[in-house]
Parts: sequence; structure tokens; C-alpha cells
Amino acid sequence: MNSMTTTSAVPSPPSALSDSAAYTQAVRDARAAAAAYYEGGTSALDDDAYDRLVRAITVYETEHPEEVLPDSPTGKVAGGAVEGDVAHTVPMLSLDNVFSGEEFTTWAASLERRIGRDVTCWNVSPKLDGLAIAARYQDGRLARLVTRGDGTAGEDVSHAIGTIEGLPDRLTEAVTLEVRGEILMTGAQFEYANEVRTEHGGDPFANPRNAAAGTLRAKDRAYTVPMTFFGYGLLPLPDTDPALAAELGEGAHGALMDRTAVWGVNTPASTQVPAVVVTSVDQVVERVEQIAALRAELPFGIDGIVVRADLAADRQAAGEGSRAPRWAVAFKLPAVEKITKLLDVEWNVGRTGIIAPRAVLEPVEIDGSTVTYATLHNPADITRRGLLLGDQVMVYKAGDIIPRIEAPVAHLRTGDEKEIVFPAVCPQCGSGIDTSEQRWRCERGRNCHLVASITYAAGRDQLDIEGLGHSRVVQLVEAGLVTALPDLFDRLTREQLLGLERMGETSTDNLMAALQAARSQPLSRVLCALGVRGTGRSMSRRIARYFATMDGIRAADAEAMQRVDGIGAERAPVIVAELAELADQIDRLAAAGLSMTEPGATPPAAEDDQETGESGETADAGPLAGLKVVVTGAMTGPLEQLSRNQMNELIERAGGKSSGSVSKNTSLVVAGEGAGSKRAKAESLGVRLATPDEFAAMVADFLD
Repeated sequence: MNSMTTTSAVPSPPSALSDSAAYTQAVRDARAAAAAYYEGGTSALDDDAYDRLVRAITVYETEHPEEVLPDSPTGKVAGGAVEGDVAHTVPMLSLDNVFSGEEFTTWAASLERRIGRDVTCWNVSPKLDGLAIAARYQDGRLARLVTRGDGTAGEDVSHAIGTIEGLPDRLTEAVTLEVRGEILMTGAQFEYANEVRTEHGGDPFANPRNAAAGTLRAKDRAYTVPMTFFGYGLLPLPDTDPALAAELGEGAHGALMDRTAVWGVNTPASTQVPAVVVTSVDQVVERVEQIAALRAELPFGIDGIVVRADLAADRQAAGEGSRAPRWAVAFKLPAVEKITKLLDVEWNVGRTGIIAPRAVLEPVEIDGSTVTYATLHNPADITRRGLLLGDQVMVYKAGDIIPRIEAPVAHLRTGDEKEIVFPAVCPQCGSGIDTSEQRWRCERGRNCHLVASITYAAGRDQLDIEGLGHSRVVQLVEAGLVTALPDLFDRLTREQLLGLERMGETSTDNLMAALQAARSQPLSRVLCALGVRGTGRSMSRRIARYFATMDGIRAADAEAMQRVDGIGAERAPVIVAELAELADQIDRLAAAGLSMTEPGATPPAAEDDQETGESGETADAGPLAGLKVVVTGAMTGPLEQLSRNQMNELIERAGGKSSGSVSKNTSLVVAGEGAGSKRAKAESLGVRLATPDEFAAMVADFLD
């Protein structure tokens, strides 16, 4: 189970049941939670809590077999959902769970004892977080869709035929059979579904699974939203051709899923986490770790990994229990979304004057860490999601992803919730607010947060002005010596510094020397120091390397700016407008002697590069030309003293593109000491790895 979410009003389930009354209540709670889950609602128990409860029930029943209740979740197919009127040809069973490599090893050993031999090979595939569905095809045409229901019978939802991506109305071959799989919403589909639903006056869905369940059953909506299907199994129907029926009963699972894809049905083979067939328990655990490492990057939710005996002979020898097959198990992953309470919304002002809301949450454990804050992108995001203070909200966090609020759980509202009050003036300085764009901004812009802006510009990864930390910047601003970044270079004098408290001759001379050294920083760092909205360290480097000079950057219109990798139609005009706003500061910095060129970069040719998105450098400009490089872990040897930003600068000087995350598009991962999930992800994707020493040798000509 997944997406069962906890409210603060529901106590955590016990780790052990003390008596018969506690056991009876536990069974009742588990069945109610399962029913809510399989009907697509929001349960009072999250996934972890449900699993703990079922384990406690299992332990109690082992010790008191005479007290086992007939509706215990350990003896029946999970669910208890409202029964439909369409019987399943074969029950849609649940899966038993394991939670660690050790538990899986124990389970696998028990399976092999049962069949009297080693399992020949294992099929390992993602456990998709959707709704199980049976799709019945007659002569290649999709004739009926049936929900899982209580496992023996489900609802007819054939009205949804033609609205589900990956589930074709007609197969490429005129076969009669049943395809079983999961219907879900991807992250993008979920966002769109909530946008459309709220536009039509409805409450936003709590999570993608809830959205898919509601959408699948809806018959008379004034709007439609997309869903996606992934097949995971094939079954014969009573009138299936005997030869095909025999093939379905005797074929290896992996081979059958390959054939499913050939018929035009979507399967996990089309994703970053395709099913694989392996021959050992160690290989199963390794694949589980690989899928888990990729979880946060997937466009859809998974709550575990399904491990099954691949060959029919092994499955037939193992048989099935009343609630679950003995030849398959779900390797569960920690929950990545839970419900907690929205306590408050803070309004923070960034260094460029952007006013950003941040959700304050009742602390909740998600994916191994305590979450107390979540991102709220802008006021329009709050309005679109229909959030209220005091709401129980669905919070999502996975891997390195910043926690975010998916939606309020509207049916848990008590009536005590309150509207979120948007600021009428800048919460930092009291000035007016520019609300013309989705991201609100103080009318004073970066001057609202002058101290933060100057401190940022002086930082190690920007102009690297040693001795100009936060407290010193505060001194300069409060003394009226600095009102904008260029003041540091064209107005600040040695005598003014000597007049400040705690500024002796040595400190003053050191700071003046640091300011002089900053004048030689490359254009990319100067651009980054300006704090242009829509850019950061990486984007500033890309812009500087593409245009090569500040004059080239300032001459670019929005169309030209979009030729820089990573800048789209929405960001480009913002950057162009920001540069126009900063024109006076840029002119002053140039006059003060700061570098307005990027070393090693040449301007783009007028025509040749409009479609390539590359600068005027030749294709072989550097050993990393065309490579996307990720750095992880601690660097050693010649790279030991380089900060992460300096490593990224080195990559781009050598012709490559730096990135902070590993994906199928990554060319090389430089893995230092202590490299963790990024290295594992690279290995799972077959991305080339290099040690710090190996990488240093590759870029030796570009090391300072």
C-alpha cells in the first residue's frame, strides 16, 4: 500500500498488540485503511503505519492462532473495497512485503525450500503507485475495464476507454486476453488535473493516486484529464485461443511483458526503471538499490519494487495463498508523502527582491528526515492549490528534492481553517509590491535586500572578496558608504574604511587588496555577483561562455538569449529586462576596471549557432567538449583545494557542461571519497565514472 496518509488526530499504531481487544481493533483499523486506499481515498494511516499495524497483527496471530479473525488482512486479499458486479477471471491478489535485503534473502530462501530447488531467475520491476485494473481485449479491441475492487470482483469503468495513455483501444494483433496493470497520473498529469479541477470549482486532489481514482470513476464531468497505464501481467480469457492461452500460462514473465509492449501496451520497459531478469539474490538487492536511487527522478510514483520468479515452472511449483502468491513479494520503500498540518505561511524576501512564500508545517518524518517547511512557489500557487491555514496537507519529499505541498486534504477540514493573508507591502522594508508577474517582487528590487545582495556578490563563488563578510557589509551599508555593488570599486576609499570601527591599517589594506583582486575575476563571476533574476552560478557561466563579453550579453534580445542552453521563452525576457535594469551598475563596474570578458570563450557566429545553441568555440575546444559532467564526493589530489563551484568552472573551461544531478543524459561522474547516491545512480544507468586523479589528468591543461 502507498499514499495512505496520517493525520495528527490518529495515533501511531502499536508495535505489539497486548490482548484480544487490541488485536480486534487493529484488524478493524487495518481493514478500514485498506478499503480507503483501494477506493482511491485518503486513509487515516500512512503506508509505513499500515505496514507496522499488519506486522503487529501477524505477530499476534502467530502467538494466538485460535483467535485469528476471518476478516484479518493477513488472510484475505487486501482491500475490502466496495464490491463491483464484474467477477475477475482470476482473483487480483495482494503481495506480501519485505523491507530490507535481509528480509528478502530470508523470504527467497523459504520460497526455494518450498519448491525444492533454487529459483532459476528473478524478474525485478518497479511497483507503481496506481490503481490496479484489468483490461479485457476481444479480438484485439479493448472491450472492458474492471477495477480491482475486493480482489474477486470489481467495478466496470469501461466509460474510461480511450482516455488512458498507454492503453490502446486496439492492439497490433487481434488477440483475446486480459492485460493487468496500474493506472496512475504522472507528476505533470497530476498538476494539470488539479489546475483543471480547481478551475471548475472542485477541491484539489490530495495526491496523484487519489486523482487517478477519482478520474477513473468519473462519468459526467465537464472536463477530462489524462492518465497513464503500465501493464504488469497477462491472463487468458475463457475464449482465448488455446495456443495463446498455453503460451500465457507457460511463458516467462519477462518474455510475456516484451510481447505486451509489442502489442502496443505501455510497460515499465519504456521508463528509466525497466524490469530486469537476474539470477541471484544479490543481483536482486542490487537492482532494488538502483531503482530506489532513481525514485526521486521518476515522473510517476513508486512505493516499492516487485520481485517475482520469472519462469512459469517456478511459479507453478510455489503456488498461491488465499491473499498473495508465494512466488512474488513487494520490496517496500519508505513513504515519500504524508499528511501534516499547515501551521503558517512565512513571506521571505530574496536578494533580488522576490517575495517568496514558505509553508510552516507540523513536523513530520518523510523519507528519513524531519520536514518542518515546504516550498510554495508564489501567491498564485497558493491560490491554485486552494490552501488554508490549519489545513491537513499532503507533503511530498524524496531524495534531495525540496519538500513541497501537493494539495490540501479537503475532506479533513474542520471549519476552523483560515484564509492565508497575502502581504500588502514588502515584509522586509515596507515598500510597495510589484504583482504584475506570478513571482511578486518588492518595488525596490535588489535594494530592498542590499546587505544580502552585497554579501552574496562578495562570496567565494562570486567575486571572492576576502574580508567582506556579512558583518562588514552591514557596517558599510549602515555608514552610508555602500548603496550599490559598484560603490565598492569606484567610491569606497581607504580613508573611509579606516574610519570604521575595528578597521585598522592591516585590515583596511587587506580589504583594498581583495577588492583589487576582484577586478580580475572572469565575466561569469561578475555576472553572477550582479544577482540577475533567472540566473545563478551555473547559468551565469553558460551565458558568459556563450556570448564571451558583457557587450554581447547586453546586446542580446530575448530570442538570442534563448540560444543559451537552459534558457527558455519564459526566462529569457526576464534576464534581458534585468540586464537593462542593471545597466548603470554594469557601466560603473566596467569603468572601475572589472573584467567584462570570459577567458577562453569566443562570441557566437552570427548565423551558424542560432540553431546549435553553441558558442563560437570549435567542436573540439577542450577534452570535455559535448560532455555533461557531475561531481560528487570529496575531491583529492590536484583537485583537493577546489570548491564545488571551482570544479564546475573547471569543467566548463574544458568545454563540458556541469550539472548537479545524474540522469540518463549524464556523460561522466567524477566520484570522490564518500560518493553516495549519485555514484549508485550513475552505476545503475551505466554512466562512465572517473576518480579525481583520473579527471585531473583529463583536464590537466586547464588546471590553474
